[in-house]
Amino acid sequence: MVLAATIATAAPSPAARAEQVGEIGVDWAGNDIVIEAVRDPEVQGVTCHIAYFDRSLIDRLANGNWFEDPSNSSIACRQTGPITIGDIDRSEDGEDVFRTSRSIILKTLRIKRIFDEPNQTLIYVAHARELTQGSAKVSMSTVPLYAPVPAAD
Repeated sequence: MVLAATIATAAPSPAARAEQVGEIGVDWAGNDIVIEAVRDPEVQGVTCHIAYFDRSLIDRLANGNWFEDPSNSSIACRQTGPITIGDIDRSEDGEDVFRTSRSIILKTLRIKRIFDEPNQTLIYVAHARELTQGSAKVSMSTVPLYAPVPAAD
């Protein structure tokens, strides 16, 4: 197995930013599924796409719970260029790549990266973090760090 990623030492990058790339209307109340692209700030060549539910003003008026969006999200990460790994956390806990508030105080939507070094794989986990209790709603995607061996002629 040949390692396709280049390991580089670099100064910490700024936090990842999300760019909205799509929006799907799901009902008459104006609720949407938002799709955003998030580039890993410490691993060049990896982009994650995250989809999540965005509640409308009409839904908030009709159902209450004004200040919070659901924890549901989905993530898919892929190699989008040559992979260069910067100074990443290699512990079992990994590190946050991206986070955004999903309520005024209590909830954030996060993308966490874990490096499975023995299997040469980056693992990205999207989950909600709540102050009062955890959330069991989790989505995961992996990016292998190997180059396929060319077929023999």
